[in-house]
Formats: sequence, C-alpha cells, structure tokens
Amino acid sequence: MRDIIVVGAGPAGSAAACHLARAGLDVLVLEKTSFPREKICGDGLTPHAVRELQTLGVDLTTPGWFPNKGIRLIGAGRTLELDWPDGHGLTRTRADFDELLARQAVSAGATLQENTKVTAPLQANGRITGVRTQNGAHEARLVIAADGASSRLSVALGLHPSRDRPIGIAGRRYYRSPRHDDPYLEAWLDLAPAGYGWVFGMGDGTCNVGVALLRTDHPDYRRLLTRWLSPLPPDWGLTEENAVGPLRGAALPMGFSRRPHHLPGLLLVGDSGGMINPSNGEGIAYALEAARIAADVITTAFSSPVPERVLQTYPSALKHANGSTFTLGRAFTRALDDPRIMRLATRHGLSHPSLMRFALKLLGGLPAPATRTATDHLAAALTRLTPAS
Repeated sequence: MRDIIVVGAGPAGSAAACHLARAGLDVLVLEKTSFPREKICGDGLTPHAVRELQTLGVDLTTPGWFPNKGIRLIGAGRTLELDWPDGHGLTRTRADFDELLARQAVSAGATLQENTKVTAPLQANGRITGVRTQNGAHEARLVIAADGASSRLSVALGLHPSRDRPIGIAGRRYYRSPRHDDPYLEAWLDLAPAGYGWVFGMGDGTCNVGVALLRTDHPDYRRLLTRWLSPLPPDWGLTEENAVGPLRGAALPMGFSRRPHHLPGLLLVGDSGGMINPSNGEGIAYALEAARIAADVITTAFSSPVPERVLQTYPSALKHANGSTFTLGRAFTRALDDPRIMRLATRHGLSHPSLMRFALKLLGGLPAPATRTATDHLAAALTRLTPAS
C-alpha cells in the first residue's frame, strides 16, 4: 500500500507529489495521458506562482523561461503599466511546464505512471482507500484528486460543481509575433462584461493570445477573439497567417466551485476543487499554493495519532489562504456583468494608477511587496474582514 496516490500530473498534482516525496512519503502519481502534452492556459506566471516554484526547487534559469516585470492594462482608450512590487513573473508553455514539474516530483522520489486512466475510486468503511485503473487496483492511505476541472474522480464520489459558483471559459491561440519579447503581461479589460483579453510574450518568437469570460453562461470566445484582434495593427502579427495551431478553449472552475475539499481518505487540489481566482482567472499560482498547503497538512497528519482529525483542517487552511480573496473576486465579477459598471470601472481605474493598484492587491492580482505601504495594509485589512465563504 502506498502512502499517497495523486490522480493527475498537472501543476497541482505534481507539486503536491514533489512536496510529499521530499517529506519521505511513498507517492504514486497517475497521469491519464503522456508527456509532453498540451494544456489550454495563458502560460503567464505571476510572482505568486514564481515563489511557489522556488519552494519546489525548480531551476528558473534554464532555457524556456521568459521573465516579465509587470502587467500592462488597456481599456477605455487608456494604458497603465504596473510593475510587480517584488520579484518577477515568467511565461512558459504548458506543453513543457507540466512535464518539468512532473519530472521534478520524480526527482524528489515520487513514482509517475503515464497513460494510466483512473476509472473509479476504491472505498471501504466509509472512506476512500485507493483507485482503480485499467491496469488494476491501487491502494493508499490517502488519495489526492488533482485531475482538473472535470475531475472524474470527484464526480464519481458525488462531488459536483456548486451552481452558485462561477464557471468561466478561456480560449487561447499562439501567434508568431514581433511582440514575443514584451517585458509586460498585457491585459485588455473592456472586451466584454466580466471578460478580458491577453497578450503574453513567450520569448521564443510567439505570443500566447486569448480571451477569458469569467461569468457568462454561454460565452462565444471564438467570436470575441476575432472581434478583438481584427482591428489591431497588422505588424503585431496577430493574424490568421501567423497563427501557430488552432484556437482551443477550456473551462475555468473558480472560487472553490467544487466542495468539500476533504472526504475521508481524499483531498481535492487545484482545478478539481475550483481553485481559480474569480476576479482574473489565475489558476496555476493557487494550484501550486494549495498543493503546498495539502502537503503540509498531510505530513502533519501522518505523524499524528489522529490523522483524520488533522486532515479535516485542510478546507479551513485553504479558506484562510484565499477564501476572502475569492469571495471578493466573485462579488467583483458579478458586478462587472453589468456593461455600465464594466465601462465605469475601466475608465476610472486606468485614470488613477493608485486606485487600480489598490484594487488589484485587494483582488489578489498584484502581490503586496515585502515592505508594505499604508495602501497595502488597507488592502490586507479589507481582505481579512471579508468572509472566507
């Protein structure tokens, strides 16, 4: 019997496996596909994500990483550039990012099985005791569901997304572009209510370009992307003849959309638990952070005489970390469903850099610096006062 079975080798699963293997636990990671594989994502990593990668010991100086120094916001005819207050961001394609993290987990001591599809959970005496795959049964003291937005393992256990939590959608495409070495992540804010577009330079001759709709029930991201890109300057290269591959879309399960995050013998980590910020669609940083939190709880539990009681603290630890930020994000995007409020927020926000910086800090889109100003303290205080529901 293994200590831990991790279902899914995306960022959440591989990060959890890496932390746990380093702690000396016997970890098996089951991945339904094989590497390298593509995932639909903006490929942008904020300083929040970079710090989590550093805790994993990932070498961020090797080829494939492209640094950025901040975010450029565009809307209502205005442009505002905000530098990251501490550290730097990165971009890297998910086609090799996920494999890099999976191999990092293996180097830490985890066992990775690719092309292994989990077909059902194993249960006994009211708890999950392992999983069944096409190759047989695998038992473990604990299972981590890190199998993405659809999370078939969670669904098999009766855990479905909450109807009161937003499920957004994003579409992205790569283009050969002279803007590939832009030092800022670029976000266009007024394309649609509760939606935005992005242009992220990859540093390899291409840009990752896409749109995210954070609250629309039936979004047409293809039409939105076409409408946005058509009038842009041709010399940017964001045209059909410069496209690299097709336009692809993916769901964004946000704001802890699937709960509970703990069942006896099981924890949910990453997209399986809806750990995406509702205000901006950022998911990788929160997946990596949740993986670290889960690993901390698990290692404490496994050295405790009452492990299940310790594991029950995992949902509250997640809420403490991001519950208030996600609550604020849900309220923010709900308000932006009204086009009038969207226009007002964009126009006034981009006219007042200090106000926009404050809003981004409050909503988790801009990390607070190591040395905090009065504005930083106010944003942190308002976040603490917000219910972590």
